[in-house]
This record gives sequence, C-alpha cells and structure tokens, in this order.
Amino acid sequence: MEKPYHFTDTMLEGAFKSMKHQHIFKVKKEDTLMVDIFEFESPLGIIGKMFSKFFLKSYLRKFLLQRNELIRKAAEGSL
Repeated sequence: MEKPYHFTDTMLEGAFKSMKHQHIFKVKKEDTLMVDIFEFESPLGIIGKMFSKFFLKSYLRKFLLQRNELIRKAAEGSL
C-alpha cells in the first residue's frame, strides 16, 4: 500500500489459482481517477483457461465496472 495513491489485494487462498487486484488513484484536475488492474489465473489447466476466455473474463469485467459505479456514486453522495 502506498496511501492514498495505490493498494493491492492479493489472494492467498480461494477459488482462483492466483488473483491480484491493484487499485491506483490519480488526481485529474479537481477529480480523482481510479484505475483497476485485475489479474487472475483459473485453476484446472486448459479447462480453466477455456472457461476464463469464454465466460469468466467478461463476467469479472462487468462485475468490476458495476461495483466501481456504486463506489463512485457513494463517494459523490448520489446513492
């Protein structure tokens, strides 16, 4: 963590073979830009890679976008 500019979540145990989620905050004029970098690797070898390619990657992208929109609304007081 480099407060208030950056922090990273790293999975120690769970459903993924590996998972790392970086949150980077940048000042843009009077606003704050949040950049998410989400890296993951599915278990189960080739089957997991195929599942990630055809389903999981798209699902996780939509999930993060929806979650970030809720965070933005809460931060701006418009929830």
